[in-house]
Amino acid sequence: MSTSLGEWMRRHHGIAHTRHLREAGFSRHQVAKAVDAGHLQRVHRTWLVAGECSAARRAAAEVSGRVTCVTAAAQRGLWTPDAADTHVWVPPSSAHSGRPGLVLHRATAPAPVARFAVEEPMLNVLFHVARCVPPVSAAAVWESGLRTGAVTLNQLRRTEWGATACRAVLDRVGTGSDSGVETAFLAIARSCGVEVQQQVRIDGHRVDALIGERLVIQLDGFEFHGSAKDRRKDLRQDARLALLGYTVLRFDYQQVMFDMRYVQETLLNAIAQGLHRASHR
Repeated sequence: MSTSLGEWMRRHHGIAHTRHLREAGFSRHQVAKAVDAGHLQRVHRTWLVAGECSAARRAAAEVSGRVTCVTAAAQRGLWTPDAADTHVWVPPSSAHSGRPGLVLHRATAPAPVARFAVEEPMLNVLFHVARCVPPVSAAAVWESGLRTGAVTLNQLRRTEWGATACRAVLDRVGTGSDSGVETAFLAIARSCGVEVQQQVRIDGHRVDALIGERLVIQLDGFEFHGSAKDRRKDLRQDARLALLGYTVLRFDYQQVMFDMRYVQETLLNAIAQGLHRASHR
């Protein structure tokens, strides 16, 4: 494969439609030569993939679609819920059907995309996320996009979503959560009628959430405690807060995302005991 063709494919994630290669100036002979040499492989007749093409993008090419939803969000470094399936957008008229491990999206998203583009615009990714996953998880993905700068809150508010699910997620998002698990926790607290202050500074240190005057919530994300040193730091902070008269409840990713009832019951029991009031002490 010629150096220029190889470099072009690498810049485009190792996948391209034959039309794009012709538009980029590569001849049929150059492409055929690369295919014969094993540097490129044809997928679904008109798509070409190189060795660096991801399995998700290859799956999209097999149905003439684009990677979208949580799969595309994860590829762009956003927080996403655990998802083993590959999510792909295909045209509404596509004859392809889903199969185990492959979820097809057919809805028309707000941002226009060229027919043979391989990348979904971020707004379209978020559109499909909102229509596909539970609202709490969808809001966490959207807020991850806000934190990374992939989108702005103004963009989200001004976009004509055309879908009730998107408007419902937009009502949930803000710029106060540091992680998807925080967004999920806020939804749990609100479902109990509990008011939460986010990212509060106490004695010069920031805590994830504060309920009332004295109930501190600390949340451990999916990859928390990368070292024993980090764990000791968390324990020291919890002890410092306890000595200042605060009650500290610490929840991890698994509890918040998959054991909502436990988190709800713990919050309600703590409040029923008055642990959120300074007068309790």
